[in-house]
Amino acid sequence: MSQNSETVAAPTVTSCANCHSPMPSELRFCRNCGFRLGEGLAEYNETMRFDSSHPQVVAASGAVVPRKRRRKVTGMTWIFIGLLAFFICAAAFTAIVTPFRPHVQFTAPVAPRSYVGVPGFDTTDKGVTFDYVEAPGVPVDKAGLVGGDIITVFDGQTVTEDDQMMDLLRRTPIGKTVDITYIRDGEAKTTKLTTVSKEEYDGLVAAFRRRPEGIGRFGYEEDNSKRVEIPGTKMFGVQLNEISPSLPADLAGVKEGDVVVEFDRIPIRTPDELLLRVRRAIPYSTIKLVVFRNGEKVEIPVKMGRQ
Repeated sequence: MSQNSETVAAPTVTSCANCHSPMPSELRFCRNCGFRLGEGLAEYNETMRFDSSHPQVVAASGAVVPRKRRRKVTGMTWIFIGLLAFFICAAAFTAIVTPFRPHVQFTAPVAPRSYVGVPGFDTTDKGVTFDYVEAPGVPVDKAGLVGGDIITVFDGQTVTEDDQMMDLLRRTPIGKTVDITYIRDGEAKTTKLTTVSKEEYDGLVAAFRRRPEGIGRFGYEEDNSKRVEIPGTKMFGVQLNEISPSLPADLAGVKEGDVVVEFDRIPIRTPDELLLRVRRAIPYSTIKLVVFRNGEKVEIPVKMGRQ
C-alpha cells in the first residue's frame, strides 16, 4: 500500500445509556431498546421508523425482533363486563331488599259449603263424632246435639267416615234443613238440623266471645279431667281429678273424683263439652250439676263465678 494512500478510520461505536447495547456513535436512538439520546431531527426520524405501528424492532446485531402488540379491549368485551356488573348489582339488591318485602301467599279460593257448628269430625266404629258445640245458636246446638254424639245418618246418607261427612257438607245447600240420626249412650235418636254459611257461623262464635255477661267460672283443672264410662251403663261422663280451692265447684261441695254427666240440664260426655258449657254459663247464675260419686247419682247446685 502506498504511503500516500489515505487511512480509512474505523467507525466509532458507543453504548446505549439504557440497555448498554453497542450502537453507532452518529445514531442517538437505540435500535435495541428504543432509548432516545436527544431530540434532534435524526432522532425524530428514527423514532418514526420504529414507532408502535410497526410491530418489530431491530436488535444490535441487525436482526429484526418482533414487537409484542398490546391487546386491545374489544367492544364485545366491554358489553360482557357491563352485563356481569349489572347482574352482580341486581343480585346484591335482591339480597338486601327481600327480607323486608312482605310475604304474599296466594291460595286458591275455597268453595262455599254448609256449616253445622263443630270444630271437626272424627271417624268412629259406628259413624262420625265431634268433641264439642262451639257456640250458642249454631245448628248442632239448636238440634240438641252435644260433644260425644255419633252421627250415623245425614240427610238420608249413611255416614261412616269423617271425609265423607265433610263431602256431604260441601254438597248440602246452605240453609237446608236435613234429618240427622245419631247415637248417645248406646241409643239411636233423630233430630233436624238447618245448615248455615261460614259468615253466619263466624258471627255466632264472635257474638258469644263478645257477650256482655262475660265467661262463666267453675273451678277445676281442665287438663286434669278425662272421659270415663259409668260402670254398669253405656253412659260416659267427665271425671274431675283436681278441684280448685275456694272457687264455685269447691264451695258447692264438688269432690275430686266426681264424674260429671250433666251440667245445667245439658248431657256431658266429653271434657271439651264440659269446658265449653262452663264458659257458656252466665256468671253468678246457679246451675244444676249432676255427678256420679261412688256409684251414686248426686245433684249439686253451683253458683257460677266469672272469669
